[in-house]
Amino acid sequence: MTFYSAAIMLFLVMDPFGNIPVFLSVLSHVEPEKRIKIIIRELLIALIFLLFFLFFGKYILTGMHITEPALGIAGGTILFLIAIKMIFPGSNSSFVNEDDRESDPLIVPLAVPMVAGPSSMAMVILLSTQYPHQLFSWLGALLTAWSVGFIILIMAEKLSKIVGRRTLKAIERLMGMILTTMAVQMLLTGIETFIASV
Repeated sequence: MTFYSAAIMLFLVMDPFGNIPVFLSVLSHVEPEKRIKIIIRELLIALIFLLFFLFFGKYILTGMHITEPALGIAGGTILFLIAIKMIFPGSNSSFVNEDDRESDPLIVPLAVPMVAGPSSMAMVILLSTQYPHQLFSWLGALLTAWSVGFIILIMAEKLSKIVGRRTLKAIERLMGMILTTMAVQMLLTGIETFIASV
């Protein structure tokens, strides 16, 4: 795994283009000048969660006695399921309830699980556990992916108006196709590692 592939993978898993409709829906009742502040706050909270799992997630896994092949296979499986959902998107309404529409969202659902969801947390843990000597590379990859996602979500309303919802869905499906190949490769690597250790 290289810096570039890790950054691309994390960006795809965070799925900022797919999150645009959810962000706009949750913040539809908020005054335009206040939306940017809320988005910045939620994205910073999401980054804090991801940084925590990047630096301390491996200790959690060690305590749970989870092996590297198991983590690789699980990570590949999770990525594959996410990719399938991106290619064949369903409704994201399960993350948006009436309470979220009536009040300013805090942590849930924008920071967690939309940006720092189980999949992105699992990916940073996977990187830090399988390649611990490259921890600062993964930190750079995380910050790069998060920064690009940050810019996209800050411009969510403008992007939605410029390119339209259909184009955003097409971009998300293309990202899903790329993520599928990365998921299969990760799954194969996990199986290969398991066979070699037997």
